[in-house]
This record gives sequence, C-alpha cells and structure tokens, in this order.
Amino acid sequence: MSQPILSTDLKRRDPAARFTGTGQSFALREWRGSGPAKLHVHHSDDEAWHVLEGALRFRFADREIQVGAGETVFVPAGVAHTYEALDARYLVVLTPRLVALIEELQSQPPSEHPAVYRKHLSELLE
Repeated sequence: MSQPILSTDLKRRDPAARFTGTGQSFALREWRGSGPAKLHVHHSDDEAWHVLEGALRFRFADREIQVGAGETVFVPAGVAHTYEALDARYLVVLTPRLVALIEELQSQPPSEHPAVYRKHLSELLE
C-alpha cells in the first residue's frame, strides 16, 4: 500500500534537501534550476509551477512573463513554453510521463533530444 510523503524540513535546515513525490497521475518536485532553454510543447501533458523564492521567467510563443514568490503558472498541454530560474526555489507539478522525459533527456546527448521529446508525446520547437 502506498504511503503519504511529507515535507518535514520546513525551517530549511538542509538547503540542499528537496521535496519529491510521484504518484499515478502527477508528480511534485521542488527544484532550483532552469528548464530547457529551447521552446517546447507537451502535446498531452499539463504542467504547473509555484514559486517559493526568487523568480521564474517564462517564454511563450507570443510573450514573456516573470513571476515571483507566491505566484503560480499553469501551462496546459499544447502550449509552447520554456522558463528560466532567477535565483528561484519552486515547486513543479508534472505528470509521470514528463518525469520520464526529463530523466531520459538528462541521460542522452543533445543530438538525441528531438527523438526523446517525440517518444514522450512532446516536441522540441527550436
């Protein structure tokens, strides 16, 4: 039987510690770095970010926005996007398929990235 996952380091005693949890329908990750630098789209997966500290700068096909601590961005499937962390700590909500995409991208050379995106129902646009 699955058990709940609790974030217990609320006072940030360990700045390197990051919350992570993956279920059947979504995953929650605490991250600090930027996303992929290139505009991309997930054809079947939604994604969301909630900024805890610092700021995130998002680029979409038609505009750029910057969001700070306490703000949330939801990107539905089919919306081209990328983002940059500006000294940020944030939560990202994603699907297990996107977790698998990220893990595979991190283990493959950049020349293989377009095929990895396609395998996970996503597309690299730049």
